[in-house]
Amino acid sequence: MTNPLFYAKILLFGEYGIIEDSQGLTLPYSFYKGTLKFSDLESDFEEKSNESLLKYSEYLKDLQLPKTFQLDISKFKKDIKKGLFFDSNIPQGYGVGSSGALVAAIFEKYSLKSYGPEQVSKDELKNLRTIFGQMESYFHGKSSGIDPLICYMNLPILIESKDSVEKVSVPASHEGKGAIFLIDSGMTGETGPMVQIFFEKMKTEGFRKTMKEEFIRYNNACIDAFLKKEMTPLFRNLKSLSVWAYEHFKPMIPESIYNAWKKGLDTNAYYLKLCGSGGGGYILGFTKDYQKAEKMLEGFHKEVIYRF
Repeated sequence: MTNPLFYAKILLFGEYGIIEDSQGLTLPYSFYKGTLKFSDLESDFEEKSNESLLKYSEYLKDLQLPKTFQLDISKFKKDIKKGLFFDSNIPQGYGVGSSGALVAAIFEKYSLKSYGPEQVSKDELKNLRTIFGQMESYFHGKSSGIDPLICYMNLPILIESKDSVEKVSVPASHEGKGAIFLIDSGMTGETGPMVQIFFEKMKTEGFRKTMKEEFIRYNNACIDAFLKKEMTPLFRNLKSLSVWAYEHFKPMIPESIYNAWKKGLDTNAYYLKLCGSGGGGYILGFTKDYQKAEKMLEGFHKEVIYRF
């Protein structure tokens, strides 16, 4: 029996904001995926993956999970001995949820009770998010549980607040001039240090104030406009969000992207924002005219994820 595929995720809106109770909107991204497989572990990649699963199984063994969310750790350990590894093309340190997909895959295979994405209630969603947060904390300190939740559900998720997440329908992508795209910064970003920088900034009253009064306002307005497919308010708030990030999230913007970010703001041809915690990996771009934006961003590797 082949195991299901778990796709990468993209946090379209809400980076850092969701730590401070803003809304967030995430989409599955099927270009990258991972699945649990067995092999003779002949390649370096497979052997390393198998070794890291063994270490992870020790962490999971000591995790106190509620009765309805318990995992069959002894079966997991037996499978690791048989050559289990996580076969994935999801890049690490790119903000697209590599550890989230792994957590989702393990939960799906070894959870004693199954939770089908279609049948999951809002309360169960909330509980799953908590469980996934505990499981993912092994990889980079405190986890919100959102990444594994998206990967597990394989559906767009609206994060309404710290305590509330729900399945949401996103307007269908259709061929138009406009696009949402990813730009490869050419370097990986470590989530931990970037989040540390954010918490340091949050210690100053001025930053806390602008975060709450400006960033969260623009961010939530973008989500609202995107879900209603209202492009004028979407781009108006996107520009404000991009200007705000350029001023306040400087350390999180990869150096290679810095000038391109500014060029977008100066010309209004496209707007860039962080995808995940930043520092490297992917940056998100939004434009009403992808052909024009693509020409201006020559030299960068780009992937279109949504058209309008």
